Amino acid sequence: MPRTVYLNGEWLAEADAKVSIFDRGFLFADAIYEVTGVIGGKLLEYSGHTARLKRSLAELGIECPLTDEELLAVHREIVRRNDLNEGLIYLQISRGAADRDFAFPVDAQPTLVLFTQAKAVLDNPKVKTGISVALVPDERWGRRDIKTVQLLYPSMAKMKAAEVGADDAWLVEDGFVTEASSATSHIITTDGKLVTRGLSNAILHGITRLSVLDIARQAGIEVEERAFTPEEAKNAAEAFVTSATSFVLPVTRIDGQPIGTGVPGPLTAKLRQLYIEAKLATAI
Repeated sequence: MPRTVYLNGEWLAEADAKVSIFDRGFLFADAIYEVTGVIGGKLLEYSGHTARLKRSLAELGIECPLTDEELLAVHREIVRRNDLNEGLIYLQISRGAADRDFAFPVDAQPTLVLFTQAKAVLDNPKVKTGISVALVPDERWGRRDIKTVQLLYPSMAKMKAAEVGADDAWLVEDGFVTEASSATSHIITTDGKLVTRGLSNAILHGITRLSVLDIARQAGIEVEERAFTPEEAKNAAEAFVTSATSFVLPVTRIDGQPIGTGVPGPLTAKLRQLYIEAKLATAI
């Protein structure tokens, strides 16, 4: 069924939504985005995503065209108009349209777009089998903490992984794993510690990552926020990724090598269940 999308204050059929060819999101990737999961028609981790949205906008000097209350209302309305039970809401804000110039325009009006995607996020078949990842050099720009639409290299990395039969890529820089193409990378060591890279400009500050680390600590799992090497990952007991719609998703092979027993591990499964329970209970 054709979707109803939101574009700069209007509700439009997806075929009727048009953005200027002069929009800086199109010309310069001068835009940020957020993805919010939806289950049972409710928004998951909404406050975390809006907080990161504001941070990204501030880093680029772009104004959000809606108030907090208006933005929440639009999220709820797009769910209603599309009868979305399970899936995601994609939001993008660009600096707006202006004649092509590397210097930022001072008077451009931001372009705000939202659309939905129906998707089975709870019954992901990869939860039972785990995913395989390939190690790929990280050649992205240096401000990965800003959630911009500069996603060409992550797309290329994912395609490189697909060429060798893997589901996704884990990016490697200076001998350490940074993150996956569109998710946060984690390992469980043989002595039961959860290790994930600490926050910096090198990685996106994942909303699901933060929640999972809190849940792990509450469950008595020791957490170490530090960089880890590809060899550490290959020798780990378990590995997984986190993101807004994969939640906690096991990784069972890295460059073809089985991780642990080669099947999804018990701590990964426990963290996924605890995360889903906690976030369904607080969905709005």
